[in-house]
Amino acid sequence: MSGSGIVAAGDFTPTWWLPGPHLQTLWPALVRRPRPVRTTRERFELPDGDFVDLDRTGESGPIVVILHGLQGSSRSSYVRGLLGAFLQRGWRGVVMHFRGCSGEPNRLPRTYHSGETGDLGHVVRGLRERHPSTPVAAVGFSLGGNVLLKWLAERGAAAEIAAAAVVSVPFRLAGAADRLDRGFSRVYTRYLITDLHRTVRRKFRRRPCPIDLAAMRREKTFRGFDDRVTAPLHGFRDAEHYYDVASCRQYLREVARPTLIVHALDDPFMTRDVVPGSGELAPSIRLELSAAGGHVGFVEGVTPWSARYWLEDRIPRFLAEQFDVARRGSPERS
Repeated sequence: MSGSGIVAAGDFTPTWWLPGPHLQTLWPALVRRPRPVRTTRERFELPDGDFVDLDRTGESGPIVVILHGLQGSSRSSYVRGLLGAFLQRGWRGVVMHFRGCSGEPNRLPRTYHSGETGDLGHVVRGLRERHPSTPVAAVGFSLGGNVLLKWLAERGAAAEIAAAAVVSVPFRLAGAADRLDRGFSRVYTRYLITDLHRTVRRKFRRRPCPIDLAAMRREKTFRGFDDRVTAPLHGFRDAEHYYDVASCRQYLREVARPTLIVHALDDPFMTRDVVPGSGELAPSIRLELSAAGGHVGFVEGVTPWSARYWLEDRIPRFLAEQFDVARRGSPERS
């Protein structure tokens, strides 16, 4: 498929009181307290004997599957905020926790990674079987966005959803790993790697461990962790092999469903050169770039007390347009 996607400026306006990418990134994660959203948990059994947990909201309307980022969950502020926005529109939200991210270790030695698309496919097909006449869309954040874009490319015109939106995607995983090992971004690495270490140790506390946990504890970077843990648990030769296979950028020309990509050029998890050009995008993709916004930040508002979370307007607006198009049976694009 040839590339001729749309690259446009986003209409996001960063608030003055969160200057720079790091404050935009940290405020929603550390300070924001979204309104509680009541969810119902379902254990979704997978064909290989493992499971993923789904947290569901709403009782009727279109269904939107949400894929969280690395070590995220339905408790993440960006997920809860979006669930609330969907409920306001009368939509159902389904948060698909990656294996081991719902508060309970998964059954098999393997976990999850940026290129694992099989679980998403099983969940989407399960939802379509249960609700054959209901529109289904998907939203992915960061790692979850990479998974979603890769799955969309693999499925092409057979993808079982009407539309998708992704935010702050690490299009080239090797570049993101290198960027997170520099400057203030090492703070994010330290936090995430510590959490990953804790998760792995908990997982193998009462079962045989196929990796060297002592060697894992010495690794303080994503490359080191992916060499010691991600690669051996999931059949990759090493971190570089994993990054080469799992990065979504190389697959974007194969995406056939209407897809919105939202990205900030100051994202502290990656450099600007990871962003694809229009020639790399399928015609179904609209890439909206903002000069600022951080990583899954995009905070607007005159004061901290009137903060607005722009993603919770832009994503539902895009999906609503695509749901309308699907109902009319029109090939139009937003």
